[in-house]
Amino acid sequence: MIENPFLGVGLNDVSLAEIPMPSVDATTPRKLLERCPEAGPTPLVALGSFAGAGSVFVKDERDRMGLGSFKALGAAYVIACEAAAGRAAGQTFVCASAGNHGLSVAAGAQAFKAKAVIYLSRTVPEAFAERLRARGAEVRRVDGSYEESMEAAAKAAVVEGFKLLSDSSWPGYTEYPFRLMEGYLAMAAEAAEAMPEPPTHIFLQAGVGGLAAACAAYFRKVWGDGPKIIVVEPEAAPALKDCIAAGKFVTAAGPESCMGRLDCKEASLIALNGLARDANAFMTITEEESVAALPLLEDVGLQTTPSGGAGLAGLMGLAPLGSEARVLCIVSEGPER
Repeated sequence: MIENPFLGVGLNDVSLAEIPMPSVDATTPRKLLERCPEAGPTPLVALGSFAGAGSVFVKDERDRMGLGSFKALGAAYVIACEAAAGRAAGQTFVCASAGNHGLSVAAGAQAFKAKAVIYLSRTVPEAFAERLRARGAEVRRVDGSYEESMEAAAKAAVVEGFKLLSDSSWPGYTEYPFRLMEGYLAMAAEAAEAMPEPPTHIFLQAGVGGLAAACAAYFRKVWGDGPKIIVVEPEAAPALKDCIAAGKFVTAAGPESCMGRLDCKEASLIALNGLARDANAFMTITEEESVAALPLLEDVGLQTTPSGGAGLAGLMGLAPLGSEARVLCIVSEGPER
């Protein structure tokens, strides 16, 4: 774990000069997402004393909008915004996905009379491709990594005139990912309203960082400087931690991780911008730690994946926080189907 020396200030990096901070407006996405099928809040589960903390609360995103993860709030919200502006019907949205983001694009397109083209790398199971097709999406396979599927989706957007809907951001591409992260605020607002007291510690897992940054920004708005916010990444993909250590945007290196949804070597710049300001610390967990957490979570009724349980695995990997600690975590997805 490393403490964040930029807390409250953010990075002074020229690559972030034109990059926005995450939104903290939860009202707009909550109203607009009500138009989506199966809209509704997810539960906050009280685990009581757990993993060395006095009380642990878990925002359970495993059945969000019937899609199985928090990502249902992201791309579907972007497409809902486009529909409200009269720009969705007949449009084709394209993305790369390691899983749940593509399902949100497919569901949003289906709900608002648009089309979806989803690029999948070789490591994404065919069962997931079938779930995308069941939502009306066209699936295109790339015989390469997730990064190569992102490149293919970006190329298709240019060549075929599709709208690229990525869950990451980079210079010149911020509008859709900004809106997408704004959608995640619905989850953060629900969690804040359901907490009986402000937490002392918040563990947020991160891939490109959208979930972590959106939630951290909102929780700072609601609870101020009180909670210690810890970002948890795979040891194989410390994209945000490496940027904080370097004091600028860098690309991480590492092997493939079993935490596939979090196996991202480059942070979203919007997320990096926000977390450099809002997070207290950045930590990594090993493959073994992520997998070891799963039976313990299943024992308390929270069956998930190594990615979905990574925030709680981060808590379990630390020395006990003590009986006064009130911890908030997110189980971000259900088990593989």
